[in-house]
Amino acid sequence: MTFDLYRKAAELASQREPFAIATVVRVEGSSSAQRGSKAIIDPLGKLLLGWVGGGCAESAVKSEALKCIETEKPRLITVDMTDEELGVGMPCGGTMDIFIEPVLTKPELLIVGHGRIAETLAVLGDLMGFTITVNDPAAERTAFPQAEKIVTEDFDLTETPIGSKSFVVIATQHKRDHLWLQRALEGNAAYVALIASRHRARLVLDYLREMGLPEEKIATVRAPAGLALGASTPEEIALSVMSQMVALPPRRQRHRTRSARPWFARARRSDGYSDSLVRNRGYCAINNSSFPRAQRSGNFRRENASTSRAQLSSFTSGC
Repeated sequence: MTFDLYRKAAELASQREPFAIATVVRVEGSSSAQRGSKAIIDPLGKLLLGWVGGGCAESAVKSEALKCIETEKPRLITVDMTDEELGVGMPCGGTMDIFIEPVLTKPELLIVGHGRIAETLAVLGDLMGFTITVNDPAAERTAFPQAEKIVTEDFDLTETPIGSKSFVVIATQHKRDHLWLQRALEGNAAYVALIASRHRARLVLDYLREMGLPEEKIATVRAPAGLALGASTPEEIALSVMSQMVALPPRRQRHRTRSARPWFARARRSDGYSDSLVRNRGYCAINNSSFPRAQRSGNFRRENASTSRAQLSSFTSGC
C-alpha cells in the first residue's frame, strides 16, 4: 500500500494536481486505523487511496484536508471516537492524532513577449518559485534559460493553457496584447498585468468592454503593471511587477468556488453555525464548539466607458 500511495502521489505531482496526505501519528485506545496509516485526498475531498479509519472519521479527515489545501498550511487534528454524541459518531473507545499536509503545485508565470523586462521577469519568477512559460515568436532559449517551456508558434493563442493558478504578464509591445488580455481574463488567471503606457492600457481596456467582458473582471487587470516603486529601467520595472505578484493575498491566488466543495465541507446549520468533528490540537484551529459562519462581501469598482471606432482601429497600429 505504501508503494502504491507514493506512486499515486508522484502521478498527481507530475500532473500538477494539488492534494493532501493524511498520516495517523498517534492512536490511543481502540481504533480501526493504525499508527502510520496514510491516505491521499484530492481538492474535491475525495479519498483517492489509503486508509485512516472508516465512517465519520474519514469524513472529518476529508473536511480538514480541504482546509489544508485551501489555506496551504498543514494541520494536526485529533479525532475523538470515545463519545458517539460529542465525537465523530463512532464509539470505538479511542482517539487518533492525524497529521494532514497539503502538497501544492507551483504557480505558473506566463510571460507573453520578449526583451529585457521579460528576461528579468523570468529570472525573478524562477527565484520566487514559479514555473516559467514564455510565449513569443522571437523568444530564444539562450535568453530564457529558466523557462520550462518556450512557445514560438501560437497563431490562435492555444498553446499555453491559462487557469486559476496562472500569473500572466503581457509585454508584447502592443502586438496582440488586447487578445492576450482577453484570453487571460476568460481563463480566470490569478494575476493579469499589461506592461504598456497609460494611453495604450486605456485603449486595451476599452476594447475589452466593447467585447462584453464583465467590469469586475476588467477591474482586476494591472495596467500599467507593477507597484509604484519609481521604476524606470527594464530591471526595475520587472522588479515592480514581481513585487506586485508576491504582494497578492494568498486567497486571491486561488479562485476556489463553494460549489466545487463536497457536502461535508459546505453543510451549515440553519442558525449559521457549523458543528466541527475534531478537537483542537497544536495549531489546528478547530474544536468541539461551534463557530459563526464567515461573512464575505465583495465590492468592485465599476466604470462606464465607451470606445470610438477610431480608437479601436489603433490596435493594429500600436500606440
